[in-house]
Amino acid sequence: MTGVGAAEVAARIVANVQRVLHGKPELVRLAVAALLVEGHVLIEDVPGLGKTTLARCLARSVGGRWSRIQFTPDLLPGDITGVTVYHQSQERFSFHPGAVFANIVVADEINRGTPKTQSALLEVMSERRVTADSATHDVPRPFMVVATQNPIEMEGTYRLPEAQLDRFLIRLAVGYPDLETEIDVIINDRAGVTPDDLAPVVEPAALLAAIAEVRACHVDRAVVGYAARLAAATREHAAVRFGASVRGSIALVRTAQAAAVMAGRAFVTPDDIKDVAAAVLGHRLVLTPEAELNQRDVAEIVAGVLAATPAPLGSPGR
Repeated sequence: MTGVGAAEVAARIVANVQRVLHGKPELVRLAVAALLVEGHVLIEDVPGLGKTTLARCLARSVGGRWSRIQFTPDLLPGDITGVTVYHQSQERFSFHPGAVFANIVVADEINRGTPKTQSALLEVMSERRVTADSATHDVPRPFMVVATQNPIEMEGTYRLPEAQLDRFLIRLAVGYPDLETEIDVIINDRAGVTPDDLAPVVEPAALLAAIAEVRACHVDRAVVGYAARLAAATREHAAVRFGASVRGSIALVRTAQAAAVMAGRAFVTPDDIKDVAAAVLGHRLVLTPEAELNQRDVAEIVAGVLAATPAPLGSPGR
């Protein structure tokens, strides 16, 4: 795939995933956008809607190594990051890498792991490395965590801490399909088309080149300012106790860069920012107790912030 641009890389991955996951084009588009900026994805919804299917399809679409971690209450941090073992015959210690040493890590039902086990992902999600016994070990690049979780009200789940939620570039909800799509899913299941049937359509080197291309996508200062004002507006909202962090502002711009490149442009527009804002900002907002009691919807809050924050005028291109 030498010489293939980022837009073509994204199109190939999208088409491959949609061989299995039907009727969710926007969901797939956002997930692939995260892949193009080496960002982590949290997929949240009730069981049986295709969360793990989407995660596995992404992993199968990219060459290199991928791993799956099934989070359970008895999962240990060392199972994720690795352990240092003393070999008596050789009289030395050696590090045995854990499941995070892969290009794409599928963290299935992440909120079924205990808070201590969940925290094992904090360093590697932020810094792409693992520290064990004062030694650091880099994970392969590109590196991406695709996590799934069930609603926190369900039995046997633990709330993800805000520090970990903030490390996810985007949060997606699969949602129930419409009737025709559900019929297609049932037929597809009977035909035996599964994530295991997918072959890689892009190798890690080509994906790294696409990531570099997206990072070079031009963002005018006025558009960056728009993203920063949106994040600041969430911090000032009456229903929000803690708004989007600076990491959230950066994530908003990076995801918009991927959206622009996937649309065939070399520059970001305010509409790119608007299109990804809900997926990027929603999970970063901590509501006030009153807002939680009144069951305020974060999607409505983000929509209100978008409506109240004027977008810059003029051409954002070079």
